[in-house]
Amino acid sequence: MPIIKITTFIESSIEIVFDLSRSIDLHKISTEKTNEEAIAGITTGLISLDEWVTWRAKHFGIYQKLTSKITAFERPNSFTDEMVKGTFKSFKHQHIFKETENRVEMIDIFEYKSPFGIFGKLVDTIFLESYMTNLLKERNQIIKEFAESDKWKMVLEENSYKP
Repeated sequence: MPIIKITTFIESSIEIVFDLSRSIDLHKISTEKTNEEAIAGITTGLISLDEWVTWRAKHFGIYQKLTSKITAFERPNSFTDEMVKGTFKSFKHQHIFKETENRVEMIDIFEYKSPFGIFGKLVDTIFLESYMTNLLKERNQIIKEFAESDKWKMVLEENSYKP
């Protein structure tokens, strides 16, 4: 099972970075390339423990649906989302946040199992692991861009942001 680990340093408060990371609205912004759209469950705002979202997105030229649920939640230190239904055999995405001096260390640990047995492992090796790593890095750069500027206010409106 591939495990992707990415660390991103962000000069912002841990609360802002945590909330941007669980924002459905920022997720839509960060995945414009794949036309991701929240079509069921929590479709806007901040997702929390035991809530779920179904995404519709275009990957590899094919529209796909994926439902994930927040299975662990400790604001502002961590949360985990896990696939309930989708193309992968399974996935678990841990989001960990640590305050270090004047910045936040944001750690993503993404574990997944591809479908199709041995063929799935071959797909992982050839391109899927690299593709998923790039998606996560691009998303983290958007989180960083919003958190380190006033753009976070566009996503974390007064009624949803609670420091």
